[in-house]
Amino acid sequence: MQKSRKRKQPELNPLPQSRTKPGRATVCLNKPTNDPYPTHPRPTPEECRAVRDDLLVLHGFPQEFAKYRRQRPTSPDDETHGFPKPEPLDGDALEESVLDGLVKTVLSQNTTEVNSQRAFDSLKSAFPTWEDVLSAESKCIENAIRCGGLAPTKASCIKNILSCLLEKKGKLCLEYLRDLSVDEIKAELSQFKGIGPKTVACVLMFHLQQDDFPVDTHVFEIAKAIGWVPALADRNKTYLHLNKKIPNELKFDLNCLLYTHGKLCHRCTKRVAKQQRKESHDSSCPLLNYCKNS
Repeated sequence: MQKSRKRKQPELNPLPQSRTKPGRATVCLNKPTNDPYPTHPRPTPEECRAVRDDLLVLHGFPQEFAKYRRQRPTSPDDETHGFPKPEPLDGDALEESVLDGLVKTVLSQNTTEVNSQRAFDSLKSAFPTWEDVLSAESKCIENAIRCGGLAPTKASCIKNILSCLLEKKGKLCLEYLRDLSVDEIKAELSQFKGIGPKTVACVLMFHLQQDDFPVDTHVFEIAKAIGWVPALADRNKTYLHLNKKIPNELKFDLNCLLYTHGKLCHRCTKRVAKQQRKESHDSSCPLLNYCKNS
């Protein structure tokens, strides 16, 4: 098994490996969007639930997302399916603010989960408050987060978020987003330079407990492989289509499980070198049954 990696975030522009390519249509986040593939029937709600259940049996619920799962509303079949219980455990960090979550998401781009967390801890150690970060020299911020990679770009993005937030709201706080609708949250967050659809979706799902379905590389490749989107679909249109098709109550669990499966399954990802696939579930991949229908 390759080392566990946190979801890659693609919206810090410009980046050498940015997923936002010149000429590619971008998703407008400040207005409701329609399904780009209205005649594509999959995935059905029944198929989404079946895939969720199959992957849950195969992998169990991913521990790296358990603390976020505990913060979400529960359903009657949670205990039956073995989902994390809602009571917070040590280390769940329920006091984490929305602004903390946004900065963590920015820092998680193109790096491992370990390095991302180390960069965030280093930043908070050097600058205990967000006011301290805003007043610090950019070079000092870069030095604090250097272990997470892309320090100049990420430092600039964080500094811009804080300065714009102070200018517009008069304080460095994003808790007001909790009282807004999903579309309103998307409009608010998309105003920050360097914050794009994937980052917004992750903040919605992980830090605001909203029903959204981020599409990272693993989810994108699996969605195409099993025919949930047309073969020529791009990532942005896949995001729009899946958010229309997948029932809200399944989005969080299905997203976490597809991401985890994409990391572990040889057949479901094309980006992992063979020598890194030391442990794989490909011989018993339950998604092969869905590929036949694609």
